[in-house]
Amino acid sequence: MPAVDLSPVNALPALPPAAPLADKTARARAVLAAVLAHISAQSVAVAFTGGKDSSVSLALWRAVLLEHHRAAPQNAGHGVLPDAGSEAPPLAALSVDTGLKFPQVTAFRDRLCADWNVALTIARPLVDLAAYPVARDKVSCCHDLKILPLAKAIRETGAQVLLTGLRRDEHASRAERPYAEWRAATHDTPAYWQVNPILDWTEMDVWAFITGEALPYCELYHEGYRSLGCMPCTKPASAGADERAGRDQEKERQLDVLKGLGYF
Repeated sequence: MPAVDLSPVNALPALPPAAPLADKTARARAVLAAVLAHISAQSVAVAFTGGKDSSVSLALWRAVLLEHHRAAPQNAGHGVLPDAGSEAPPLAALSVDTGLKFPQVTAFRDRLCADWNVALTIARPLVDLAAYPVARDKVSCCHDLKILPLAKAIRETGAQVLLTGLRRDEHASRAERPYAEWRAATHDTPAYWQVNPILDWTEMDVWAFITGEALPYCELYHEGYRSLGCMPCTKPASAGADERAGRDQEKERQLDVLKGLGYF
């Protein structure tokens, strides 16, 4: 059983896709504030991929921490970027680097974490990629290159809460996900809380927020990519296609299986 119970946050009703972005932003902040009210920020990490969605979650968590810590309360809640002289928050992130990520993504991840003073833990697989059958069996590949490194990083950092950028509208398997999920231990993965603060958001909401707050993002989104994964399993997706149409569809059909093994 979890030492901290974050499930009461799930009493908040889901917001409809058409809800104003201001309402969705307020809800995401409320979810994150509830996390901070129950557990130390030192026990929380953002699962940061370098993609647009986890960038928004990282920015929102940073804003909540700044609001909680900075000395000038009158400045609270007026954006996601710190004021000059603001106290740096205890901001941590975990990033699974399979060794197959786009170099533009890893460069952006590292640059943003440096700019925002994020304590970044990079989880890498313990396999020889030159000899590994990459993407041959999608479930095995994700298990070895993503799930096992993530599990190791959670154990080594002692993270009790991971904040994600999952959204209900991006995949059918995520349509019923709650804001706070207790992820019981599996054979490979320790137990932890997974918190999904932007579940209610749409792809358009994400871009409206990024634009409105002048947040940085990876340049691959200018090249037709709408969802960024590993290079062998990701390609551009047209504006008229499903957001994740550029992801390997065999893997997409296995997301429920992968979740059972410890994947988000």
